[in-house]
Amino acid sequence: MRAEIVRIARPAPGTLLGRGTVENLAAVIAENGIGLVVVDGAVSPVQQRNLERRWNAKVIDRTGLILEIFGARARTHEGRLQVELAALTYQRSRLVRSWTHLERQRGGFGFLGGPGESQLEIDRRLIGERIARLRRELEDVTRTRSLHREARRRVPYPVLALVGYTNAGKSTLFNRLTRSAVGAEDMLFATLDPTMRRLDLPSGRKAILSDTVGFISDLPTHLVAAFRATLEEVTEADVVVHVRDAHHPDSAAQRADVLAVLADLGLSGLDAESEGGDADGLIEVMNKIDLLDPAERTTLANQSLRNTEVVALSAATGEGCEALLGLLDRRLDRENRAVRLDIPLSDGKTLAWIYEHGEVLGRRDDNSAAHLSVRLSDADLGRLRHRQRLH
Repeated sequence: MRAEIVRIARPAPGTLLGRGTVENLAAVIAENGIGLVVVDGAVSPVQQRNLERRWNAKVIDRTGLILEIFGARARTHEGRLQVELAALTYQRSRLVRSWTHLERQRGGFGFLGGPGESQLEIDRRLIGERIARLRRELEDVTRTRSLHREARRRVPYPVLALVGYTNAGKSTLFNRLTRSAVGAEDMLFATLDPTMRRLDLPSGRKAILSDTVGFISDLPTHLVAAFRATLEEVTEADVVVHVRDAHHPDSAAQRADVLAVLADLGLSGLDAESEGGDADGLIEVMNKIDLLDPAERTTLANQSLRNTEVVALSAATGEGCEALLGLLDRRLDRENRAVRLDIPLSDGKTLAWIYEHGEVLGRRDDNSAAHLSVRLSDADLGRLRHRQRLH
């Protein structure tokens, strides 16, 4: 594999790159017998066709490469639906490339198209119909997810969502915290389908931890749209945990990309590096500290001391994971609110449950009931109300 950086003062409409650069690269491609060229940027259908002619090699752009990876990683029915929708939306704009040999450009006699035009229109119609079907199926997925969220609200556990740049170590951390065996590999987009598991916190509180698709810079809008059903789990989370690769040289830029995607989803103001932290912001996990040298680890430790919403850890070794669990517990405690409850004295199980899950601030008993002032999270308050309805 060979890579080169090319500076472009002004993109050429027909080839993106300048004529001299195209010819120089053509010589390199021919000399090394290269059959596939990946351009890290957006390439129009016309530019793609012209470059393939000049270089006598297949050319794909950034979006095409992401779609190739997505197609190889999708495992579940939902994942395959999302990938196919994104791929067809991308392909529809490039159909002209498949029919150049049928003389589309020549046209007809005013009312007749060129020889290839009717086939092109048929293909566009078929792709449009398939896209419509896929969108309907994904709407069903969205409705199903909504029903699942409603079910969780009836017996609600707080939901904690892991987000981050692709290959930041989210799935490894997910497995470490939940003692699961979700696929976690050192490759881009290893996770395309959301996974949820129960998480036991140090206080005894139970939560649901969600692992989500990794983000990437300059993610095309139609790819974000295709995965919106998956990413909705993030918008519904009680706490968002941003997993960063502390060892990556572009960690700061990756962080900005993740925050941009979250903002596109309607989650703004989630900046854990603000002065003193932000109670309503995300928790930042600086992962892979086992790969840092001692000086870098010291710098990161000092950063964590200045900002209590940042945790340095290694999902691979487990170092620092207990500190993260403690921080998650404290964050959920912040959301607790004081409520007054009247519980029949005969309902000993509910009284015991309240003492186990809440902070009893005061209690007064009469002949029939215990009148309590209790600090409970919204999630636990919902669970209590569900218990009472069952009784």
